[in-house]
Amino acid sequence: MKGTFLRSSQRIAVLTVMLTASISTASAQTEFHLAAGKLRNPFAQKSVESLVLTIQQASQWKLGDSFFFLDYINDREWDGFNDRDFYAEWYPTLSIGKVNQTEARLGLISDVAFIAGINMGADSKVLKFLPGLRVSWNIPGFLFLNTDLTAYIDRNFGVNKGGAPKEGHSFMFDVNWAAPFKLGTQSFAIMGHMEYIGSRSNELGGRYDGSILAQPQVVWDIGQATVNEPNQILLGFEYQYWRNKLGTDEDENTIQLLIVWRL
Repeated sequence: MKGTFLRSSQRIAVLTVMLTASISTASAQTEFHLAAGKLRNPFAQKSVESLVLTIQQASQWKLGDSFFFLDYINDREWDGFNDRDFYAEWYPTLSIGKVNQTEARLGLISDVAFIAGINMGADSKVLKFLPGLRVSWNIPGFLFLNTDLTAYIDRNFGVNKGGAPKEGHSFMFDVNWAAPFKLGTQSFAIMGHMEYIGSRSNELGGRYDGSILAQPQVVWDIGQATVNEPNQILLGFEYQYWRNKLGTDEDENTIQLLIVWRL
């Protein structure tokens, strides 16, 4: 496993260098999110007051775009779950239209791209690869609307390495969006994503049922409302629905207070 992980890390490093070398820095937006509320520990079957600090960046490069986030998660109980833990995901894309230097449009479809996702968890020693396709849609009212269909390839360290069990491979379907709107003079947005991950087996002989994770956010541009500084400080909430959370049969319904600072 160590050799496999090192080879995978080397491939990731090479890909990162290639993408970085090709960037023509058209645009990038970095955000800091602070979310506070109760998150469910599905293994202890209880919900605990938790804080999640997220750093995320969406950027465009010459032949596509990139989305990355890193979560720092901590709760009020020291029980081996969400104890100063880190979790990250990265999704670079390669636009077919930009590669061909033509518009890959068909009806409401504005572009088609290859996507190469990576999911990583620190304490759980989780590592997933998600290669697939992204379809971007041109829908009035949306800043962006994407549908992603990817493989869900497991490279977990496994229980012998002190991590989450190794799993069989599966697939993921994800819808992600941002839709700004106004009420009078006030600016708001609804943004987020919803994903479905197919069922899969694990090394302990069990089977994980398919899971649904939905994380819509509703935010108000409080910076514009209070000090006339738009698109910098947002205040709102995130609703999280998670069916079969983390491979268990536990479901989560929770609302978290959300503060967003945009650079």
